[in-house]
Amino acid sequence: MTDIVERARAAEAAGFDGMAFIDHLEAPGAEHQPLWEAMTVASWVAARTERLRIGHLVLCDAFRHPAVLAKQAVTLQEASGGRFELGLGSGSVPRELVRFGITRARAAQRRERLAESLEAMTGYWGGSANAQVPQPTTPIPLVIGGTGAGTLELVRKYATWWNLPVTEIGRLRELAPSVGRARVSVQQMVGFVGRGQSADEVRERSTRRFGYLGDGLLCGDADRLTDYFTDLNRRGVERFYVWFADFAPAATLAEFGETVVRQVVATAGR
Repeated sequence: MTDIVERARAAEAAGFDGMAFIDHLEAPGAEHQPLWEAMTVASWVAARTERLRIGHLVLCDAFRHPAVLAKQAVTLQEASGGRFELGLGSGSVPRELVRFGITRARAAQRRERLAESLEAMTGYWGGSANAQVPQPTTPIPLVIGGTGAGTLELVRKYATWWNLPVTEIGRLRELAPSVGRARVSVQQMVGFVGRGQSADEVRERSTRRFGYLGDGLLCGDADRLTDYFTDLNRRGVERFYVWFADFAPAATLAEFGETVVRQVVATAGR
């Protein structure tokens, strides 16, 4: 996990606000690649950084009993000095859940379980007869993503952050009234054309790796990406989860932070 910590520290030095991890038992579409357990990775990185917020996009509800996850979340929140955010979803790869004998429940059933887990966990954190000890000394932000009616109901009731799939960004104005007080984030894969790089080569390599994402992949230099993220910020998006098509070496993070992050933050007045 040394490489993950190196990237986290590089991101922290470059001005990123946080880092989010995935939660799978095998890497989707790249099952031969090694993949570490998500809560352990978050704990490891939190212990080796000072400022970064730590979370996931998103933890799979079916992997953990809500009483256990609630306890894990409080532990990591307190150990990190309040830097943990709990992203939770119903499971995006059903075949993974079947392959490892976790559940054969259909999407609607998994969403019902997610609703039950969210209700249970908020109770474990205080305000119910089943409240656990210790309780969090600061609120644990909840991140929920999606656009379905049932999911938006959970967003309104529980979420601090609503993660809108970037492929649905055209529906932001339509859907925003449905999320209550939740703040808006989007997740974007980026092919960053850094100084001295060929735009054509970056675009070709990024498209070869992640072209299946469609509008979820954006290629461009610092000026183009700054304009893109600034425009979304003006439209009400307050957070960007940026994936890098080159797998985010330290040099990419440093230059992206120096150019894009710094300029978007300055324009937003933060």
